[in-house]
Amino acid sequence: MVEVRLRAVRVDLQSQTPVLLLQETEGEGRTLPIFIGTPEATAIAYALQGVTMPRPMTHDLIKDLLSSLDVEVERVVITELRSSTYFAELQLRRGTSRSTVSSRPSDAVAVAVRTGSPLFVSDELMDAEGILLAIDGSDDEDDDSTPEELVGQFRQFLDTIKPEDFGS
Repeated sequence: MVEVRLRAVRVDLQSQTPVLLLQETEGEGRTLPIFIGTPEATAIAYALQGVTMPRPMTHDLIKDLLSSLDVEVERVVITELRSSTYFAELQLRRGTSRSTVSSRPSDAVAVAVRTGSPLFVSDELMDAEGILLAIDGSDDEDDDSTPEELVGQFRQFLDTIKPEDFGS
């Protein structure tokens, strides 16, 4: 497995679709881009920026449930790409018991951001899909985007999307 960090959540300019950029922490610095939904991108952006809502959002609820059950998210692994769909899993631990739960990558990353859990990509997936990518800006901590700007980008995307864009 290759350890990665969430390098950015951006909106792809061509497709106007949110994309996660997961960059390996060592090695060549390959990046795995994963296109995700707008609600999930917003949830991740909120968590990264420390935005709190008056009531728990879905991923906050998951974090709270796991915590109340004394379950730790040991890691999130993006496991494979099958038929243009990425798969992920949450690897959980409660005491000495371990379990794995299948997840969409966007939901798994949203939970990992909230729990401070490490992110990994399978070696095979990174070898097949990882790319060298010049990412605008420096580290996430130095990103000048405010939560309002990130949400604004997603709202602009929502304003321009049409039902036909979802057809296969």
